[in-house]
Amino acid sequence: MDLQKYIDDSKKIVESTFTKYIDKNKDLYPKLKESMTYSFMAGGKRLRPALMFLCYELSGKDKKDIAAAACSIEMIHSYSLIHDDLPAMDDDDLRRGKPTNHKVFGEGMAILAGDALLTDAFNLFLSINNKAKNENKIKALQILSLRAGSVGMVGGQAVDLEYENFNLKIKSKKKMEKILNYIHQHKTADMIMASCEIGSILSGDIENQKNISLFAQKIGLCFQIVDDILDVIADKKKLGKSGSDSKNKKLTFVSLYGLQKAKDIADKVYKEAFFALKKIKGKREKLDLLKEMTEFILRRDF
Repeated sequence: MDLQKYIDDSKKIVESTFTKYIDKNKDLYPKLKESMTYSFMAGGKRLRPALMFLCYELSGKDKKDIAAAACSIEMIHSYSLIHDDLPAMDDDDLRRGKPTNHKVFGEGMAILAGDALLTDAFNLFLSINNKAKNENKIKALQILSLRAGSVGMVGGQAVDLEYENFNLKIKSKKKMEKILNYIHQHKTADMIMASCEIGSILSGDIENQKNISLFAQKIGLCFQIVDDILDVIADKKKLGKSGSDSKNKKLTFVSLYGLQKAKDIADKVYKEAFFALKKIKGKREKLDLLKEMTEFILRRDF
């Protein structure tokens, strides 16, 4: 199976799981359901679920066993995008080529849709149907809440917001580098780490967990550096969003280092990810797909 087919199959599983989950909740207010569904089903490659599935299947298991966990990751990701686009945050009008949630449903409903996706993600996660030990399920849930919370994704978003117009607030480049690394580690890399770590934990694969965590941290950082670059150089229609980093004077690898050095750093982090990947053991087919995924994250739309 090639990478694109694997991603497509993963996407079908996740979207089917979401539809079944949301449709069975008969008391769900229709407008709220519409707003939640609008953002969740708005597109996206579903890379986080695919990574979770791959790390789970390294030990020979079937990804359908953990469909609920993979869907939970994507629900949390969708909530974060809804909130990130709000006027109080990045104030974006477009996401994946479509009007952002608050532009369609209003700010209040968009906030509530994000809240609902986040909260329901944990409800769905607890319905996971696989043979993992309960202690591993609890550990995976702890990882999810940690990586998504105040010392994870939310913390990264908070510092990202705090250091808009960064050049007016701080002058030390060393301090800026430290802040930038904090933002990118937590804003983006943490949820990619959660995806890979949870897949490994639920499979019961103790031997690989340290290297999988390091690998995921590197590809997560690489992913965000590439996002910084694409925000500057990509066709905005093709990218599907307006490119608000420059407008909001965000602290990014491009704004701090310049375009070429940002590309060089992305390539360096990619090599570090590949080095970590070589230490991971498991089914050759899945390792090859993880290698292709790493290459895809670096090279997309350059």
